[in-house]
Amino acid sequence: MGIKGLQGFVARVCPGACRTVDLREIAEKHRIDHPDFPPVIVVDAMSCVRYWYTPESWVCGGQWREYLAVLEDFIKAFMAAGIKLVFYFDGVVEEKKRDEWIKRRLQNNKEIARIFHFIKTHRKQPGRGMFVVPSALPTFTRFALKSLGQKTVCTLQEADFEVAAYGLQHNCIGILGQDSDYLIYNTCPYFSIEKLRLDRLVTVTYSREDLCRALGLSLTHLPLFACLLGNDVVPESLLEGFWHKCLVTSPHKNNSYNRRTNILLAVANYISKVPCSYSSLKHLEEMLPLGSDKTLLYRGVESYLLPGQQSPWIPPNVTNCQMFSLQQQSAVCQDEEIFQLAKEQHIQSENYTIFNILSNGAIDCSNSLEDECDTEIPGQALIYRPARQHIYSVLLESGKGGDYPLVKEWFVYFGNPLQQPELIQPVQPSVPGGTPNLKTLWFAKGPDVEKQRYSTFLACFHLQDGMEELQALEAPVAAFCCLLAYLMMQVSSLSLEDLNAFLALILCLKGKSAAQLAGLQLAQVDSRGVHLGAVFVRGLTTLLMANSACGFPFRMDDLMPWEVFDGKLFQEKYQQSHRGCSLEELLEGNKSLYTPFQNLKSFICKACMAKKRTIQSRPRGNGFITGTQQREFNPRFQQTHRSSFVPPYHSQMRGVLWRNHQPQGREYGWGYPDRRRRFHLPPRSPR
Repeated sequence: MGIKGLQGFVARVCPGACRTVDLREIAEKHRIDHPDFPPVIVVDAMSCVRYWYTPESWVCGGQWREYLAVLEDFIKAFMAAGIKLVFYFDGVVEEKKRDEWIKRRLQNNKEIARIFHFIKTHRKQPGRGMFVVPSALPTFTRFALKSLGQKTVCTLQEADFEVAAYGLQHNCIGILGQDSDYLIYNTCPYFSIEKLRLDRLVTVTYSREDLCRALGLSLTHLPLFACLLGNDVVPESLLEGFWHKCLVTSPHKNNSYNRRTNILLAVANYISKVPCSYSSLKHLEEMLPLGSDKTLLYRGVESYLLPGQQSPWIPPNVTNCQMFSLQQQSAVCQDEEIFQLAKEQHIQSENYTIFNILSNGAIDCSNSLEDECDTEIPGQALIYRPARQHIYSVLLESGKGGDYPLVKEWFVYFGNPLQQPELIQPVQPSVPGGTPNLKTLWFAKGPDVEKQRYSTFLACFHLQDGMEELQALEAPVAAFCCLLAYLMMQVSSLSLEDLNAFLALILCLKGKSAAQLAGLQLAQVDSRGVHLGAVFVRGLTTLLMANSACGFPFRMDDLMPWEVFDGKLFQEKYQQSHRGCSLEELLEGNKSLYTPFQNLKSFICKACMAKKRTIQSRPRGNGFITGTQQREFNPRFQQTHRSSFVPPYHSQMRGVLWRNHQPQGREYGWGYPDRRRRFHLPPRSPR
């Protein structure tokens, strides 16, 4: 998060502290000074993703092939200058910052509600001023960069600390990001991603030394300065009285400045007169209304100390304890071999959320672009909860009496006030022959184990009976069908038109370049299509989690959105399907896709029928949902334990699966052959 207003303050009041720099020149100087060490920039990726996402469309679920091309161009620009990049991603939400995380998530909910109101009113995407990143963008960015050959690190604590530590320890030429905390850490130079001109590799650097000169402070003052302005550790709400005292006594008050600027100057003036000592810090702690936690200021200052650094505000015999120190005995998982592998894969960005569950039994998920007024579609957090419960069961061993440890979920969805985590009961999936233990899934070898991994993965999505058909497909198509079948089973409001749109998407996406997809123009945007796009993309992260837990029956690359999804293309297919367009138009006149379309559709309908779920035709035409009705929270969606599968969102509507339930398979009025159990898509490539 950084310090509110600090970066703008530096630009306005301390212009000497922000300078335009040429990264090529800095890299060249580094090569001369350190010929044996190539120039490295460490990238705070979480603060960069919103600047990397430059495709024009962002509400429809993400333009993933366009985004992948953007990342590729970004890397190439630095490679051409001989600069190596190391990317860091947040791997945890630290509990000391949970309150701030919740506050931001609730604020994001309001922003998303405004976006949907705009879409329903104007039937188009809002301007960039209302931009939010597509759902799960940081997660898939991590895997995208790894697939592009970059060193990608998922942290064991807040990323800004690990980024600053890496920059200092590896003599990096700088940190690239957009977080004013990098002005506080005593580390390598801080470069702005917001000001970066990629074509010339020119950006702005913010100098902490020049900031100190302008404020009459030293570098050792900066951590205390940050804490007394309010940051992720010390809430601003505790500091109002202190700020007032500083403003009253400050000689720098300037009526031409806003209040925040005057507060920054006044706090700097106050600190400059305080002796740099632990006793001074203790005096400040007594003076501030810190309540029962009198160590808040101490912990805030300590949080900026990198390994090997000391501070006059902290007693010299206290060593920095920031570095991750989770003990094996305190972890949920007590098997050292499993724990260590999960940790290594986490750091190397090879798995997804598994280490968080095995280490402290907790998992979180940020906002998705979901319409809280659409009462027919539950929050994605609830749709995928039954699958997650099975995944937790695969990961966590049951104790005496067959009880599993509960998993703490911090998931954002309408009706969840986020006052405390939801405690979720793991549920054993129905795996033929029983669920293999984690050591078998992760370490054993041979064709029998490969089969066990695949069947356990499918069982998490209630598709264990479809293994033979799915294995006949290309891996990305099989994963797509697995997710789509699960969605159709779980959400009874999804219709044949929705199913047709998704199937047309996966078949028509193949072979389309990023440039072709960028050129696709939409006459209008449908809010329900936007919602479904976000739900589907979040489902892909559930596939990643299941794949990681089950020992990787799929390559992670096969589960990525650029393989199976494009927001604008889905929006086009969704609108065509609900208008009642012909199959020919839906499949862009490509007759070779007719049979694969019918085969995939037949598979999904058959899987749903096995769970007593009928898929009905409910064309919406051009009657775009305006949705003024507020969604009412339904406690039924909070069910956390089911011993057997029951479609939890099955509505009272009844219908027939096929319009003409005959062997010819004339479904939905499209009389194309229905070759059950035979699939005519290309076979999947060997893993």
